[in-house]
Amino acid sequence: MDQPIRMKNNGQISIVLNSQKRKPTVTEPYVAPKAIPPEHAALKEIEEELGALVGMEEMKRMIKEIYAWIYVNKKREAAGLKAGKQALHMMFKGNPGTGKTTVARLIGKLFLRMNVLTKGHLIEAERADLVGEYIGHTAQKTRDLVKKALGGILFVDEAYSLGRGGEKDFGKEAIDTLVKHMEDKQHEFILILAGYSREMDEFLTLNPGLHSRFPLVIDFPDYSIEQLMEIGQRMLKEKEYTLSHEAERKLREHLIWVKSAFSPAGFSNGRYVRNVLEKSIRAQAMRLLMINNFDRHDLMTIRSNDLIFEEDE
Repeated sequence: MDQPIRMKNNGQISIVLNSQKRKPTVTEPYVAPKAIPPEHAALKEIEEELGALVGMEEMKRMIKEIYAWIYVNKKREAAGLKAGKQALHMMFKGNPGTGKTTVARLIGKLFLRMNVLTKGHLIEAERADLVGEYIGHTAQKTRDLVKKALGGILFVDEAYSLGRGGEKDFGKEAIDTLVKHMEDKQHEFILILAGYSREMDEFLTLNPGLHSRFPLVIDFPDYSIEQLMEIGQRMLKEKEYTLSHEAERKLREHLIWVKSAFSPAGFSNGRYVRNVLEKSIRAQAMRLLMINNFDRHDLMTIRSNDLIFEEDE
């Protein structure tokens, strides 16, 4: 198992989420970190929010390391020492529904609390928001988005689509404009590009300046069956619903089947579970509508015949 954080030859830091934890191999005795001091309230708050998510152990570790780096650099600056000014642009690689947007939003919140960002807001964009219809239009649209993102995070999903139209496509102009603003305004906003792993690797080859401008490359692996079930249980608990034993068994068996039947890129992980449960809650409401007498338990329970899977529609 690879270390969750590893340095590549090009200087990028690669982080793998949801991987099995292991103690680092060191020459000195390993000393477990102490509890976070009360003064680091911002980090504690974000860690609590990450704790409510499934499969984010290594992301929590990564956020703590970035926090520590920024915190220590501020202390060095206050002591008259040289402080690093590393750009914090990131690349998120993984399939849909693995928590990329949620994590981006939490990072913005943390960086606002640490005064790294002045607003901490998240601007979500895709190809249509960046690419124009005529020469010069794309650069203007991209500049406008960057302007909206100043003080916060510009999150571009399916970023690899910017490079799929060939040399004459305006997507390349959007890439070039983003690269320029990443350099000119590198400490005024954070750019996060997200998409499928293989496609994002190909995307990095489109512009020679892309690799070096993303010091943080983060992999979001697919959720396991147990993690998907936990996601579902947490969603239902928040809405004050629960699965019957038969419904839980049926959902588990279906998830096993759907993960094997579809390619990894075709399965939307947590998003798929959320869609199934939302449809099933509506189906339960229709069932109860036809019953004269039902109690609190009935109102809370999703039964096996309430479960509606996307493949059944």
